[in-house]
Amino acid sequence: MSAGCPPEAYAAALAGFEGMTLSRLAALLRHHDPEQAWAVALRQQPATGLIAHVLAKREVRDAWQRSAAARRPDEVFARCQELAVQVLLPSSPRFPGLLAADRQPPPVLFAKGDLSVLEGRRVAVVGTRNATAAGREAARQLGAGLATAGVHVVSGLARGVDGVVHRALLAAEGEGRPVGVVACGLDVVYPREHRDLWAAVANCGLLLSEMPPGIGPEAFRFPLRNRIIAALAEVVVVVESRERGGSLITAAEALDRSIPVMAVPGPPTNRAAAGTNSLLRDGAAPVLDAGDVLASLALEPERAAFEMAELRARPRAEDHAVYEVLRHEPRTIDGVALAAGLSLVDAAMALARLEQAGWVGGADGWFECVGSPLR
Repeated sequence: MSAGCPPEAYAAALAGFEGMTLSRLAALLRHHDPEQAWAVALRQQPATGLIAHVLAKREVRDAWQRSAAARRPDEVFARCQELAVQVLLPSSPRFPGLLAADRQPPPVLFAKGDLSVLEGRRVAVVGTRNATAAGREAARQLGAGLATAGVHVVSGLARGVDGVVHRALLAAEGEGRPVGVVACGLDVVYPREHRDLWAAVANCGLLLSEMPPGIGPEAFRFPLRNRIIAALAEVVVVVESRERGGSLITAAEALDRSIPVMAVPGPPTNRAAAGTNSLLRDGAAPVLDAGDVLASLALEPERAAFEMAELRARPRAEDHAVYEVLRHEPRTIDGVALAAGLSLVDAAMALARLEQAGWVGGADGWFECVGSPLR
């Protein structure tokens, strides 16, 4: 049925499974090649690591069996080829180096367009879906100015600021090109009124997603998408955001990666500017026009497109005991606390720090070491 499929076919099919979270897929592909991972998910081969604990849940086993029947690897891969969507694994030389080196890399990536765009200078511009007239004008000016300067713009292709900045970039006809990172399959346009914009981005820039064709834009996927937007940028600019806007998640992901965050100021009475004004109060640099962003790019060392050096911050001395415990086998927080002789609170805090830095991965309450070992 799926015999002879390339590894990418199995990974693409698994990425669309019901109940397949980012951490579960990462754990599957960390311990097995994609074809083996498919067999493990269907319990045709024994599971190891975190997946053995994940598959102990009947609801997961049942969901994956249903998904396997509906999403055969050969059919999913054929659909990708029909759409001219590239399926990229971290082991592929075409996989973006910036994401391969990230502390939370996509286990599989779907791309449509020109991957070489990621080798140029890149700025992420994000903001609220309910942008004011002032916010939309600021986004238009930024998109046109960055395009003219030959800077590529990364955004989420959402309503509001995202769509405005990419339309302005395309209209400027400069050397800057668009990069859209979306939270659904590349054949599921969201919002629907951006169908022409998606096509234009794919034609002259790049569309990226962690989701295979056919997967819709579920709410939980958007915060995950935001980490990719941040990871691809040299600078993140927030145009407008409310106090709890999704753009602030992108800003936080950027700060976690030591990527500068800038913000467009707004009137204190404008709720759409509450989040950006908070960023400014907390130390973000202000953006009045594209020149401010270009000045920041000139001052910041360019992030190499294929930087593969160790980027993770070394763990604190007090976290080493937790890391060493997990080097031998996966454990729950309770198991870590017991083995390391720590309180539950201290174990949880150490695990959170190690996971944020990229030394530990978790799934369904179990944790294990990930990436190259700590030396």
